[in-house]
Amino acid sequence: MSDDTNISLSALANDDLVTPFQIEGIGLRGRIARFGPLIDSILSRHNYPEAVSILLGEAVVLASLFGSALKFEGRLTLQTKGDGPVNMIVADYDTSGTMRGYAMFDADKVAALIEQGKTSSADLLGKGYLAMTIDQGPDMDNYQGITELSAEGLSHSAHEYFQQSEQIATRIRLAVGPLYQRDEDGKGSTVWRAGAIMIQHIAKEGGLTGHRDQEEDESLGAEKDAPLDTQTQEERDWEHGVILLNTAEDHELLDPDLPADRLLYRLFHEDGVRVFQPTSVAFGCRCSQEKMLAVLRRLPVEELHEIAENGTISARCEFCNEQYDFDPDNLPN
Repeated sequence: MSDDTNISLSALANDDLVTPFQIEGIGLRGRIARFGPLIDSILSRHNYPEAVSILLGEAVVLASLFGSALKFEGRLTLQTKGDGPVNMIVADYDTSGTMRGYAMFDADKVAALIEQGKTSSADLLGKGYLAMTIDQGPDMDNYQGITELSAEGLSHSAHEYFQQSEQIATRIRLAVGPLYQRDEDGKGSTVWRAGAIMIQHIAKEGGLTGHRDQEEDESLGAEKDAPLDTQTQEERDWEHGVILLNTAEDHELLDPDLPADRLLYRLFHEDGVRVFQPTSVAFGCRCSQEKMLAVLRRLPVEELHEIAENGTISARCEFCNEQYDFDPDNLPN
């Protein structure tokens, strides 16, 4: 993206939205996410190396694609756990329309990998799992699905999750990156942007793996030695949709001046694409001084003094990086 790009106010109106759509001609549905201020607010709160920020950004976008489909008040949490230097990533989507996220990593090991040019998902996350937990509220049980981390990245892990847990064929094109811009005075700054498109095929009876057998083809007049076309129309439609999705470029997903509906039209107009009402998303953290205080009040007085430094207990929220300071001898009741 250009070094001298300025994000216009009209472009910002297209940001921080998750928009459902349907490709009428080939029977696919999907969601497109375009994030500007939201992803910049989450990532800029942490002084993470760029490679770690990109991973966290990907997790946030994936959580928004899945969480915005919830039909009830609740929360979806996407979490990775691996044996690599980035040992955990957490991204929260709340149906109120707020998101947050953070990463835990070994800074020295990450720096060593970056110096070697090893910044792939497999290098940073290692082997482990991706989990999606749905919190349906205090009166309902939580639901959790787990799949192995893919060496090809988080979007591929999500493909496997839906295939294994939901039996839904899913493909995602995802991009996260910094946008370098200059103001009217020529001063440079960096903001983060993210975008993704997900398509899914809800298979009819028999699914995408349904094939006619040889006897059935012969009964329909097929020559015994002729090559058999074992693909169903559903499978051909799915492959067609995946091919079109894969033509989306990273710069298109990140371009602040390319609205979601225009990008969808560019990709799928020949098959007829219908866009529905988008969901607005913003940064939001549930931490507060009262919640931190409630945690500290559960600790014995002796332990409070042990964790205090220079007479002050400092508690920091991993999600928003907000720090709360308390006097161990003067905790309000």
